[in-house]
Amino acid sequence: MSIIINQQSCISCGKCVAICPGNILGKSDTGKAYVKYPKDCWGCTSCLKECKTGAIKYYLGADIGGRGGYLYTKREKEQLYWFICKPDGEHVCITVDGTQANRY
Repeated sequence: MSIIINQQSCISCGKCVAICPGNILGKSDTGKAYVKYPKDCWGCTSCLKECKTGAIKYYLGADIGGRGGYLYTKREKEQLYWFICKPDGEHVCITVDGTQANRY
């Protein structure tokens, strides 16, 4: 599993660092988030869901059928948008209503 953090998009809020259950993220001297231990990433996507700017992208490697695509999230109020960017250039968006996400 692997994530990439775009340093230009990172706003140094530290929410991704705080939420990471594997403690693989850190903050640089400038306050920007970075991946301390990429090979230890569990792929839980907690950091993606916490990032308000979409600075964190999750690489969809061949081992999980991604063939080099990636995904990232954006949040607008109670809506969470999952953007899947396929290697052929196709983009897919899945919308999750946060007020209904845990209803059975």
